[in-house]
Amino acid sequence: MIRTRFAPSPTGELHIGGVRTALFAYLFAKSKGGEFLLRIEDTDRERLVGGSIERIIESLDWLGIKRDNKKLVIQSERLEEYKRAALELVKNGKAYICTCSKKRLEELRKKQEAEKRPTGYDSRCRNKSEILISKSETNSKLEIQNPKTVAELDSILKTGAVVRMKMPQEGAIKFTDLIRGEVEFDSALLDDQIILKSDGYPTYHLASVVDDHEMNITHVIRAEEWLSSTPKHLVLYEMFGWKAPEFAHLSMILGTDKKKLSKRHGATSVIDYRDKGYLPESLVNFIAFLGWNPKDEREIFSIEELIKEFKLENINKAPAIFNVEKLDSINQQYLQNQISKIKVQNDPASQKQSGAGAEKIKNYLSQFEVKELSFGELELLGRGGYSTLRKMAQEILNLRKMPEYDGKILIFKKSTSENTKKGLKLTIEALDQIDEKDWNNQELQMRLGLIVEKNDLTNGDIFWPVRVALSGKEKSPSPVELAVALGKDESLKRIEKAIKALK
Repeated sequence: MIRTRFAPSPTGELHIGGVRTALFAYLFAKSKGGEFLLRIEDTDRERLVGGSIERIIESLDWLGIKRDNKKLVIQSERLEEYKRAALELVKNGKAYICTCSKKRLEELRKKQEAEKRPTGYDSRCRNKSEILISKSETNSKLEIQNPKTVAELDSILKTGAVVRMKMPQEGAIKFTDLIRGEVEFDSALLDDQIILKSDGYPTYHLASVVDDHEMNITHVIRAEEWLSSTPKHLVLYEMFGWKAPEFAHLSMILGTDKKKLSKRHGATSVIDYRDKGYLPESLVNFIAFLGWNPKDEREIFSIEELIKEFKLENINKAPAIFNVEKLDSINQQYLQNQISKIKVQNDPASQKQSGAGAEKIKNYLSQFEVKELSFGELELLGRGGYSTLRKMAQEILNLRKMPEYDGKILIFKKSTSENTKKGLKLTIEALDQIDEKDWNNQELQMRLGLIVEKNDLTNGDIFWPVRVALSGKEKSPSPVELAVALGKDESLKRIEKAIKALK
């Protein structure tokens, strides 16, 4: 069975790059009838942020990226497993104890930089005869070199020692990346990596290899930044005698200015996107196109359609470009589609809402203090043009607030105060005669039109002041759309207020 995983570090919020990795791993596994697992890599203790694990899970659940393992694999709970693995390599002569101090390593790095050489460990402790033991060390050289139990290894680590793997010192390490094709690294440029630190925690290299093996991961899909780690991981798989998974490294995501993605490009956390009013479906759709191409003209895909169409060979090698305007466009299409479905399900005559779609949009908007939604308000939202739920909710909240304005804006530039007041009074008389059940676009449009036609008035004498009376703004939806959204009683109340505002 195909098995992929997403293995984030709990160092903060889940951002776009991480979500794309998770999504692609999920889509690939599901497209093959496989499983997608979640693992938490929390071995870098200095960078941990409280609550991050919960936020990561919350983000993935909101997006609909469901993991198949109910119990999370958390690396900090598996330290003994990593120590046993490191001890096995030491016993087999494939790893060794390194007692070099931080001071020596820093001096080594500075010397290499001064000489314009690649920086890296010089393998001093690889030769057992050259191991240096501090004066305070009570263990013998033999015990330092050959720990036989995890307890002995622990006591050695407490002296400040680490465990390093023995990387090949010549030849090439080659593998086929499922996105990039053949990749080759010169062994001579790869130093002996630390796999177990003095605090007893593994480095990424050891922990990820041990976990991927035990979780039966068949395909590792991860960011480009880990490409240079792959030869080290392949060597570890070989040292343990395990079959390595296949690897696919995703290219970087850049802003529209072709620079590394950051907040200035509009990129932020998944939770922030949710709180700004983006739909999970549209965010998933947008992220899927950050490097993947369906090889046709379509751009709107449900997650089920993405699973059906997803292929690793359709992922681009070139960096993906993040464009928040594209996200806004996709989200707007999703919102418009959702509203259209609700309108079809509703009965204008009874003013009732029905169907799961109506409940869904209600729940979404309730995040932004819109607790109820009338059919008329849905009609208004159906005009479209809203890129987020927050903007959609703000439209409704602004509409529900009794407007305050200077009475002068009620008068159209080609009208007069007298004609405006006359038009508003006639409007109240005409609209008051409409039965509640007939309060709809067609009836309102007809009534306002008749006022113009029968009273020697212009559209500017009627439609402009009614619209301003209902909205309080010079620029707003049409008076008919506003009146339907507000309902009969509120509409009449606002027009009466407007008449009083005219002097």
